Amino acid sequence: MKAMQLLLFAAVIAISSMGSAMAMSLHDAVRAGDVGQVESLLLAETAIDERNSAQETPLLVAVQQDQTEIAKTLIAAGADINAQAANKDSPWLLAGASGRTEMIRAMIPRGPDFTKRNRYGGNALIPACERGHVETIELLLSTEIDVNHVNNVGWTCLLEIVILGDGGRRHQRATELVLAHGANPNLAGKDGVTPLAHATAKGQDEIAAMIAKAGGK
Repeated sequence: MKAMQLLLFAAVIAISSMGSAMAMSLHDAVRAGDVGQVESLLLAETAIDERNSAQETPLLVAVQQDQTEIAKTLIAAGADINAQAANKDSPWLLAGASGRTEMIRAMIPRGPDFTKRNRYGGNALIPACERGHVETIELLLSTEIDVNHVNNVGWTCLLEIVILGDGGRRHQRATELVLAHGANPNLAGKDGVTPLAHATAKGQDEIAAMIAKAGGK
C-alpha cells in the first residue's frame, strides 16, 4: 500500500512539473536561456513571434541577451528577423548594432528588410561601424545594405566611425572596409564637415590618410 502511495505521489509530481513547463512562455524560456524548453515550445506550436509589453519578440530578446544558440533555433524555425519593437529595434538591426556576427550570418538567408530603420533612422551597418564590430561589418557589407545611408543625425557609417570611434585599429579596419565597398568619402554631415575634416581635427592620422587616398577632401 505504501509503495502504491509513493508511486501515486511521484506521478502527481511529474504531472505537476509537466504542467509548469508547459505554462512557461517562449519569452520565459528565452530569458532563462533554456534551449531545450524553447525547442519543446516550438514543437508544441507556440506562437514564435509573440510580443511582450515592449512589443519585443522572443528572437529580439535572444539577440539582446546574446543567446546565440537560442537565436539560431528561433531563426531556423521561422522567427521574423524584421519585427520591430516599440523602440524600433528589430532582431536584424540590433544584431548589427551589437556585433552578433553569427546571428547576422543566420539571418541573411531569411531576408533582412533593408528599408527598416532604428530609432535614430539608421540601418544595421551604421552602429556596427560606430562600435568597431569588424567581423559584423564585413558580413553586413556582403549584403545589399546601403553603405552611404544617412541617419536622422545626418551621419553615414563613415562619419560615425570618425566622430564616435576612437581612431584605433578596429575603427581603422572599419574605415578600410566601408571605403572598399563604396562609402563616399565626401558625404558631409548636416554641419557641412566632411569625414576627412573630422578625422584630421581628431588626430586620427591613419584614418585621415585612408579617406584622403579614397578621394576625400
